[in-house]
Amino acid sequence: MSRKLPRVPLARHGRLRSPGAFAQIATFLVAVVAVVVVGVGGTAVFAAWSATDLVQEKAITLESSTPLPPSIGEIEGGVNLLLVGTDSCEGQDVKIFPRCAHDDGGERNDVTMLIHIGDNPRRVTVVSFPRDMIVPIPSCPSADGGRYSAMSAQMLNSSYEYGGLACTALTIENLTGVDIQFAAAIRWTGVINMSDAIGGVDVCVAGDINDSNTGLHLKAGEHTLKGTKALQFLRIRHGIGDGSDLGRISNQQQFMSSLVRKLQSGGVLADPTKLFALATTALQQVSNGQLVLDENLANPTRMVQIAMAVKSVPYKDIVFIQYPTVYDPADESRVLPVTSAADTLFAALKANKSLSLTGKASPVDGVDVTGTAEGSPDPSASPTTDPDAVELPSSITGSTAAEVTCTQPQH
Repeated sequence: MSRKLPRVPLARHGRLRSPGAFAQIATFLVAVVAVVVVGVGGTAVFAAWSATDLVQEKAITLESSTPLPPSIGEIEGGVNLLLVGTDSCEGQDVKIFPRCAHDDGGERNDVTMLIHIGDNPRRVTVVSFPRDMIVPIPSCPSADGGRYSAMSAQMLNSSYEYGGLACTALTIENLTGVDIQFAAAIRWTGVINMSDAIGGVDVCVAGDINDSNTGLHLKAGEHTLKGTKALQFLRIRHGIGDGSDLGRISNQQQFMSSLVRKLQSGGVLADPTKLFALATTALQQVSNGQLVLDENLANPTRMVQIAMAVKSVPYKDIVFIQYPTVYDPADESRVLPVTSAADTLFAALKANKSLSLTGKASPVDGVDVTGTAEGSPDPSASPTTDPDAVELPSSITGSTAAEVTCTQPQH
């Protein structure tokens, strides 16, 4: 049965579990449109599209559902897509995740991202929300048709355990004033399988990293990570930056930025074998319960429409941002939202303004900018900027896909 996700009108560190990751959903969307373009009339298209019934059967429903247009084309208007990475042990390999042998059965959204796609011109902004941020959780629908009570101050990563993907979406809507039209969640094994299918992502570390918590050991330099190592890189927080979740988010943003460049440069889109493997693997994750999509996102037509809207966005207009926070003076393992700075960000997104970052790449020096991505204009050689760009407060940290970043060892 599909679950109904109520829609909120426009308005304005709990249990220490290791987080998963979710950037592969965006990969999935681009892969589907590429499969259609590359393999029209072939088995790849048939395989992806014939799985619609399976994907729809396991999908959830958002209240903002709208009828799909009859033809495939770039989606009209802007898009707000929530991506969640959960820490569930369901379906995980105990050899890779030993703690799952003694799991309590809970599932939390230890990674939460909002992807905003602006319209005319197209811009993409990815906002990451710290799992340890203390936020209000609104009343959420329960599986029996009732509702859970609202809570005034809880860690963000408890929202999924409380009421599933629907509750996390409502919590982010309540915090940001953004209407979420699409939502998806992925578990650990789904991340491993998707990163294998894409053939790995290039990352940089500025010094040796050794983390016994995730089992990741990397020498200084550049690495191509896939499978379990990719997941370890996305989970790691001990051994980088200040050892916090804020440093981990910066690390994840490096991974996603590199992933975007690989997709757009043709490393995946020009390889039909990888495209077919990626689309097939993603559908398998739905079947195996490792990937959950809302009903609209689960429709191949909608996937193609979204992918067509983002596949050619310039690197400089793809921005990765952390929701601004400060450490809680009463408990420094938690962070508190800085809503005054966030209001500037979300007002700019609503108006589809380009963003000017004035803050660092990471709030805790988890990554440093080390260069400009190949194919991007050199900022020093091109001093002109968008006169209508909104200058974000320095408390909002992040980088663009045009900037190459490198993870810093723990200091």
